[in-house]
Amino acid sequence: MSRLFSAVLAVVLLGFGGFLLLSAPHSVDVGLYDGLKGDAAKGELVFWAAGCASCHAAADAKGAQELVLAGGQQFPSAFGSFVAPNISPDPVQGIGGWTLVEFANAVTQGVGKDGEHLYPALPYNAYNKMLPQDVADLKAFMDGLPASAEPSKPHQVGFPFNIRRSLGIWKLLFERTDWVIAGDLTPEQTRGRYIAEALAHCGECHTPRNALGGLQRSAWLSGAPNPSGKGRIPNITPGKLTWSEADVVEYLTSGFTPEFDSVGGHMAHVVENMAKLPESDRKAVAAYLQLVPAVK
Repeated sequence: MSRLFSAVLAVVLLGFGGFLLLSAPHSVDVGLYDGLKGDAAKGELVFWAAGCASCHAAADAKGAQELVLAGGQQFPSAFGSFVAPNISPDPVQGIGGWTLVEFANAVTQGVGKDGEHLYPALPYNAYNKMLPQDVADLKAFMDGLPASAEPSKPHQVGFPFNIRRSLGIWKLLFERTDWVIAGDLTPEQTRGRYIAEALAHCGECHTPRNALGGLQRSAWLSGAPNPSGKGRIPNITPGKLTWSEADVVEYLTSGFTPEFDSVGGHMAHVVENMAKLPESDRKAVAAYLQLVPAVK
């Protein structure tokens, strides 16, 4: 019996050790950020493209209040309700004083300042494709925003999803840094891909997920159930969305569809963000959408 117990204990310890090794948080390559200086003016465009205010400002914020990133919005899911944290420059309650590497770890690796895994409600599985210079520019812009001393509220996530270390296994299974749409793209299509797959993280909402929350990339942008449980996020592949590129550009500019309907729900924030970008960026997104495999 003692030999059996020893063997079982050894297996358990080896398994636990393997879990700790595989689930360990990983940092960015620090060398990629050495010497980078952020440009706040360029960072503002990254900020709007990435939709930071849409999640981290108050739900009803308008105008200048959109730049107060005090957090508090709740995002329900099958795994619990996630609450956007304070990411204002406040040095106590926000992210004021974070280094560029600490900021990059959070945004692109889903790793907090203290080394903890962050939940993928923060779309780092898209942001991990961001250029280091864009990350630096984004930080430079955010460092100049109004500070808020509002404390971040805890996520409402129960067992076993509240075990943060397990997110390391989730990342191992589902985190991807390659592009969904590959091949020989034009400069315009390449820019559109960068906006859609990285900055604007379109796939995070418009792509279905498996039972563990991993994106089903084989059905890219083909629509998905709304995490809130109300309605469905539409299929925007050419198999369903038959708008012309000009129609897509107009929608991302004004919010009006070719059928004279208007944008609603969380997509209204996306359109507001896209409208702040150069028209060439909206045209690039429209060109990219034509490349996505059609799903009926």
